[in-house]
Amino acid sequence: MASLFSHPVIPLTVGMVIGHRRLPIRYWLVGAIASMAADADVVAFALRIPYESQFGHRGATHSIFFALVLAALATLREWRHFPAHSLLFSYLFVSAVSHPLLDMLTDGGLGIALFWPFSSERLFFPATPVAVSPIGAGFFSAEGANVIFSELKWIWIPCAALAMLTAICRKRFQN
Repeated sequence: MASLFSHPVIPLTVGMVIGHRRLPIRYWLVGAIASMAADADVVAFALRIPYESQFGHRGATHSIFFALVLAALATLREWRHFPAHSLLFSYLFVSAVSHPLLDMLTDGGLGIALFWPFSSERLFFPATPVAVSPIGAGFFSAEGANVIFSELKWIWIPCAALAMLTAICRKRFQN
């Protein structure tokens, strides 16, 4: 998996691209939480649910279905407070589904059950350039440093470049 430090980078970048005038910053926080929600399945380790189970790590909670349900529930919760329902739903869906898509770029684990409940097959992208993050205290090791470097290169720097380009374009075209 990509680390929990990197998953929120995608919704925060998308929030910057959309802009705080169209999508209030408080929803950027909701998007960041949605981007990390899939990893609630790590509780499966404590419950002795096998990793390869559909309810194990990178199983059902890493699916498009889960992202749709999560986005729908969060949008319904905010229905009366934010009138741009389709914008909020789309943003939250992209935030939630970014998690399994980032994990599909990692070089370890058993893959992602992206199409659960229709398929339990675990998938990766053909290229897996992001170093898989160790779970738990192993993150604070030499392996964890390798993960941070990998995530900077493949996630943080491209997202920062997109955010800066958006800011430059927004400033240039507003004048």
